[in-house]
Amino acid sequence: MSVNRCMYLFSRLQSHISTRTARVTAGSCHVSSGSAFSHKQHQTGSVVCTRSVSSNSSSQKPLDTSLFVPVSLKTDSPVDGTVGAELTQPLDKSEVLKIMNRFYKRKEMQKLAADQGLDARLFHQAFISFRKFVLEMTSLPAELHIILNDICCGAGHIDDIYPYFMRHAKQIFPMLDCMDDLRKISDLRLPANWYPEARAIQRKVIFHAGPTNSGKTYHAIQRYLAAKSGVYCGPLKLLAHEIFEKSNTAGVTCDLVTGDERTFMDPEGRAAGHVACTIEMCSVTTPYEVAVIDEIQMIRDPSRGWAWTRALLGLCAEEIHVCGEPAAIDFIRELMYTTGEEVEVHTYQRLTPFTVLDEAVDSLSNLRPGDCIVCFSKNDIYSISRQIEARGLQCAVIYGSLPPGTKMSEAKKFNDPDDPCKILVATDAIGMGLNLSIKRIIFNSLVKPNVNEKGEKQMETISTSQALQIAGRAGRFSSKFKEGEVTTMHKDDLPVLKEILSQSVDPIETAGLHPTAEQIEMFAYHLPDATLSNLLDIFVSLSRVDGMYFVCNIDDFKFLADMIQHIPLNLRSRYVFCTSPINKKQPFVCTSFLKFARQFSRDEPLTFDWVCRHVSWPLDPPKNIKDLVHLEAVNDVLDLYLWLSYRFMDMFPDTALVRQIQKELDDIIQQGVRNITRLIRATDPAITDPLQTQGSGRGNTGNASSRGQRGQRGSAEVSSLASRLVRDGLLTPDLLRQLQREWSKVQKQSTNLSRDDMEHHSNNSKGKRKKK
Repeated sequence: MSVNRCMYLFSRLQSHISTRTARVTAGSCHVSSGSAFSHKQHQTGSVVCTRSVSSNSSSQKPLDTSLFVPVSLKTDSPVDGTVGAELTQPLDKSEVLKIMNRFYKRKEMQKLAADQGLDARLFHQAFISFRKFVLEMTSLPAELHIILNDICCGAGHIDDIYPYFMRHAKQIFPMLDCMDDLRKISDLRLPANWYPEARAIQRKVIFHAGPTNSGKTYHAIQRYLAAKSGVYCGPLKLLAHEIFEKSNTAGVTCDLVTGDERTFMDPEGRAAGHVACTIEMCSVTTPYEVAVIDEIQMIRDPSRGWAWTRALLGLCAEEIHVCGEPAAIDFIRELMYTTGEEVEVHTYQRLTPFTVLDEAVDSLSNLRPGDCIVCFSKNDIYSISRQIEARGLQCAVIYGSLPPGTKMSEAKKFNDPDDPCKILVATDAIGMGLNLSIKRIIFNSLVKPNVNEKGEKQMETISTSQALQIAGRAGRFSSKFKEGEVTTMHKDDLPVLKEILSQSVDPIETAGLHPTAEQIEMFAYHLPDATLSNLLDIFVSLSRVDGMYFVCNIDDFKFLADMIQHIPLNLRSRYVFCTSPINKKQPFVCTSFLKFARQFSRDEPLTFDWVCRHVSWPLDPPKNIKDLVHLEAVNDVLDLYLWLSYRFMDMFPDTALVRQIQKELDDIIQQGVRNITRLIRATDPAITDPLQTQGSGRGNTGNASSRGQRGQRGSAEVSSLASRLVRDGLLTPDLLRQLQREWSKVQKQSTNLSRDDMEHHSNNSKGKRKKK
């Protein structure tokens, strides 16, 4: 190695150490029910880590003892029976109660217990359990009985109870005896050492950095196709499918591996040299010449970031090609210093420009061919698509819960120059995974529903990274529109959008980690009576991470664990079931998950006939939106079956048959989406454009009374507020109609009361005149 190279590496090492030292001084690390990052992203039940603990740090986080659930003890009679009473005398329970309460108030006892790991909370819980044990047992162990009798007689000291109290405390809190072992198991500070196969080779890391539509992934894929063997790791099934088809079309034999699908090109099922997979499914033990990790900025995702961390640190490839935003460059370099691997950066510029327009669209009448309206709620999708078709235009619809086949069908219809459909209405699902010929991106709103740390739904303005990802879909290099345009639907949103896009993307500072099944099994060995959800909570509470990492959000995992806790399953099977990728907002999907687990626990295979009975197959085409949503849920259930079939092949044996009916279901959903306007009309024939409602409300004329005018102004204000709430997804059409009915009822009551008041006043006036 040259002298210059040595000096360069030494200078980088010095700056790296000084940077990390500064972070240790400035940072902090604690358990919270809130965020997984020190930034603006919050999720419940994760660990907040702000670059506080270096890999050499031995500091420990304060233990959250509220997670320790006491174990129920069996109240069997002691082996020595009534020996204690025979040697002394029966105990006076009232005197024993006084002794126990005096023991509880002893500060010296609380301090001794704290040294053994019992803080105030645990000490109180242990005492309550111990007191109940002493008072309710018909016969106590002989030694304890004799000690209590001596104290009652004045021959013993109250502190003599302490050893028996601690013995009981460790029985109901078994983690107190193995805390050191639990801390070692949950120590996540050196994740690079989890992958010895990758550490055994010298890998070359190439970072392809650039915005959307810059060709960064294209160059990485070209190297992938030229290699003798390779693996592509993408965030979506659609992207894995695209690379799978592109590779085989180019004459490079490639297999496909996703959570719910395996496609081997070899008739005998032998693995090809190349494989395209979703990132969670990549193998960290198979050697490759080239690996491509797409959308590396998702390494900070609060739920899925662990998969990018695992792939980056664990893939056994001579070359690792990483594609993503420039905001991740410095962090990936720093992460690779821990493995001793250098990062070569290739920077790309956008191939086609996009321009932020100075005018908003204002009205759907101003739409043009190639427009894509981006919404952040299904209600907006339904409302806008109906209004567009009411104007005699056709539109395609794409949102996240649609099956991949339906998304591709809608994208194909929109891209087809011979198809009359020239408008696209979509959610941010178009941000990645679909090639679309879009001229102009129109943001219908800049706020997106999110769940805060309390589990409450709230609206948040989209980030610069999200805005750029969506805006970058306008004017793609491979489409007929070589230049893109970006604007908003409403005037008030346009300056906000310009400000968002003018800001730089926040640099990535942390990478996600997740406890493995092996780590949880070791935890369960020490805590055999704890539930899986409780094991996860204790693991996260005790875990220690390097300042570059955070523990990913485990709320979805815990939700499923709690749902099937009452079902008898071994720990490994329970863990696998809880990693199922399901939408917990869909009641039918959750019910199906529960039935799958119950059937599995009985050791009864889930056959094709069983599945058909469960989902009521065959299904009719949807007649309204409710039917369409149910069909989407059924598709998710079939996805769940296929996902489990690759983990428990014997118990989910009819993969091919289920996949066949899923394709038929995809066709039925496609029909429904093509007729989505008719479905909306069938669901709610009275629904109208909130903006039109507002306009007509302002145009109404009533009687000349001031009360009537105030009522009209109130209606217009309510309508204006309603339009904003519906637009932002905070109010559904059903709730809007209910509020309108209640408002009309209140107005009618107010009018009746005013009439009664006037009549009463008139009668009083007449009475006074008569008296005069």
